[in-house]
Amino acid sequence: MDTRFRAAHVSLSLAAVTLAAACSSPQEPTAHNDRQDRIRIALTVAGQSLTGTLSDTPAAHDLSAQLPLTLTMTDFGSVEKVAELPASLSITGAPPGADPAPGDIGYYAPWNDLVLYYGDQGYHDGIVRLGTLDGGVDVIGQHTGDLLVRIEHVRD
Repeated sequence: MDTRFRAAHVSLSLAAVTLAAACSSPQEPTAHNDRQDRIRIALTVAGQSLTGTLSDTPAAHDLSAQLPLTLTMTDFGSVEKVAELPASLSITGAPPGADPAPGDIGYYAPWNDLVLYYGDQGYHDGIVRLGTLDGGVDVIGQHTGDLLVRIEHVRD
């Protein structure tokens, strides 16, 4: 009887260790790896230079593959500038929607639009966050009507 008790105890202990290992959160990426996974971009907006960072997501990588781009962006809802992309972006693994903040770079999948947010949009299905601008949100928001925007990779 003692042998069966020990075998059961060992089995339960192994199961608990395995479960704990499976439930533990993955290690945070190091700053070095985090920098490698992100894509730096340069934007020229109404003749002014801005920079931004794209996330390590399928949609952001698809956008990166389309660069350089020159887009005529129009104002939408007094909170964002939008322009249709030449090709759609993968939304694999993306949540069904997002609540972008001013300074976010996004993709509105239903319309295949690249979006630069300069105001508070609020949550909406179909929005996929692609990255963030490093600043200059006011440059985007102060222009009414169409806005010519050039986006390219940051040159080292």
